Amino acid sequence: MEGGENENGGKKRGCGCSKQDFLPEESFQSCRSYLNALCNTKSRLRDRLLARSADHMELHEIRGRSQHEMKKRLNWWDIIWFGIGAVMGSGIFVLTGEAARNHSGPAVVVSYLISGMTALLSVLCYTEFCVELPVAGGSFTYLRVELGYFVAYIAAGNILFEYVVAGASVARSWTSYLATLFNHDPNSFRFHASSFPEDYSHLDPIAAVVSLLICIAACMSTKGSSRFNSIATIVHLLVLLFILIVGLTKANPQHFSNFAPNGIRGILKASSILFFAYVGFDGVATLGEEVKNPGRDIPIGLIGSMLIIILLYCLLSATLILIQPYYQIDVNAPFTLAFQAIGLKWAKYIVALGALKGMTTVLLANILGQARYFTHIGRTHMAPPFLATINEKTRTPVNATVVMTLVNSIVGFFTSLDVLANLLSLTTLLIFSLVALALLVRRYYVGGETTSSNRNKLILFLMLIIGSSIATAVYWAIGKNGWTGYAVTVPIWFIATLGLNLMVKEAKKPKLWGVPLVPWLPSASFATNVFIMASVDGASYVRFGIWTLLLLLYYVFIALHASYDAAKETTDTTSAATATCLEDGGASQLHH
Repeated sequence: MEGGENENGGKKRGCGCSKQDFLPEESFQSCRSYLNALCNTKSRLRDRLLARSADHMELHEIRGRSQHEMKKRLNWWDIIWFGIGAVMGSGIFVLTGEAARNHSGPAVVVSYLISGMTALLSVLCYTEFCVELPVAGGSFTYLRVELGYFVAYIAAGNILFEYVVAGASVARSWTSYLATLFNHDPNSFRFHASSFPEDYSHLDPIAAVVSLLICIAACMSTKGSSRFNSIATIVHLLVLLFILIVGLTKANPQHFSNFAPNGIRGILKASSILFFAYVGFDGVATLGEEVKNPGRDIPIGLIGSMLIIILLYCLLSATLILIQPYYQIDVNAPFTLAFQAIGLKWAKYIVALGALKGMTTVLLANILGQARYFTHIGRTHMAPPFLATINEKTRTPVNATVVMTLVNSIVGFFTSLDVLANLLSLTTLLIFSLVALALLVRRYYVGGETTSSNRNKLILFLMLIIGSSIATAVYWAIGKNGWTGYAVTVPIWFIATLGLNLMVKEAKKPKLWGVPLVPWLPSASFATNVFIMASVDGASYVRFGIWTLLLLLYYVFIALHASYDAAKETTDTTSAATATCLEDGGASQLHH
């Protein structure tokens, strides 16, 4: 299309793109308009900072910016398999060793149960939102509606970064496990570039190729991706079943004799580590726009898959302890070396195959979630709107999928696993906490309906819940062995949640499916996620701060003005349509 023009009159480049695909908003049409926008930054910040979206906006006007709709092809069966495939990667094969040997001992089973129930609380909160707002944006949409555009933007920018880190990390792990299958050192399947810094010198073309193949599958068809995910996940489950059956034939119940060598603190510390084996379901929530019957399929799919995962994790960790005493478990390859210790050295190939299958489905779910997050962000013009385009033929977000895959591939090609592993999922926990908080706001506050008295009480109780949860986490993080701090912070959390339950009138009931025991379960979800955040290393907080600062710069200079213009255009269009309807109605009455 060299030399052609787009529908807005902008010149097309050789690649078929124009400036209008990236910055079509009024503020970026000329240097003068951009300078004028920058001069109005303060007033626009005031307008956008606490502005919230609405359900009907996200479901209709915002979604309509993609030109074509995604096809509704998924049912509860697909969501269950996507849920299992997104969560059950290599985490069970890696994290169990560290948790059992260094912290909980045989009580690792209890640790898996605690972290699983914590994840289930977040799943419940996501499920209600996903049923009520079945759009591609996932948590970005939920936070836009309840906590405002600005909070949603910061959260979404960080979660996309975590998705990239996770995708690149899993892709490089894929190469490592493939090398294990062929009895090679992982770096023997990579190229060494001595001129590059050490952490970026082992180039991984396999990681890039696997990511690109997954991208092609994701672009072609969501239903096709679902079928592939189901088959790969079934193979993975068969491998896990093999581990259970073979392991139990060598079981020694005496290994459970010293059940909790480090007491409750060791169990809880292990739970905070093992929680990361449960993340991934938030990406499945972004598929809500493609589900046939959200009110039925999403609760069954999301909750059902998490219950299956919790059961499997507890059984697998128990089997590992029955095979080998906890103090002999290898931290890096617990299952492989446990089978080797009982004379089943060949079993390591089965374990590696299971890990490969698991990581393949995690990569697929990761890119599906990434693309749909980015698609909805593009719809709001906080990212270039060409990312919001839904392909007319495949009805999938091809642009967003390709862009995110290229980023994943570049990071995975250069960056070592050690660097990626240090970027833990602090943002994931932050998002889970914010979604739980947003659900409380959704249930107890409706603009224009909630009285000022109930609003003020809601703010007070939420501040107490937030403050007591953070205080409990900090007390845990500084390593105090006593219970004095918890005797203060936990009752404050309990009284604040009870006050919210008894003294603030619930403003909105869910239409199709809702979280039970509100406000208790969302409040507990917030508190437990904040508590687990206390176990994240300091480097992750530094990374979070630096990345958030970069996001703020982008917001002030670009995203603020682009989203402001887009919102203004939507408001003007809606007002014009309303006026037209009123005029038509008046003319009709005059005619009669």
